[in-house]
Amino acid sequence: MILGIPKRVVIVLAVLIGVLVVYLMGSAKRPSEGAPGGGAAPGGCRVTVTADVLNVREAPAATAKLAGKYQQNAQVDAQPVVENGFRKLAENKWAASEFLKPVDGAPCG
Repeated sequence: MILGIPKRVVIVLAVLIGVLVVYLMGSAKRPSEGAPGGGAAPGGCRVTVTADVLNVREAPAATAKLAGKYQQNAQVDAQPVVENGFRKLAENKWAASEFLKPVDGAPCG
């Protein structure tokens, strides 16, 4: 017993805490959606949101289902594909291209 706690319980807790620490360290390295930094998507570019709040749609249409939102000045990866005035950000993620400005030097086609 360690501090009145059975050794098995201490070992299990230590393993769980270790797994949690490894998970949290790994997730800190992954870029968040809309977070600044990071490189452009392969074959794509990086853009800055100019609208106060920019709706992201599941398809390139204003009537398509809402898939998320970005705040003004968020930098996001984008693709060089533009349809119906919407730029493809990722699979099933489109945003009005008029509110997306390429980051300096980013090739956005």
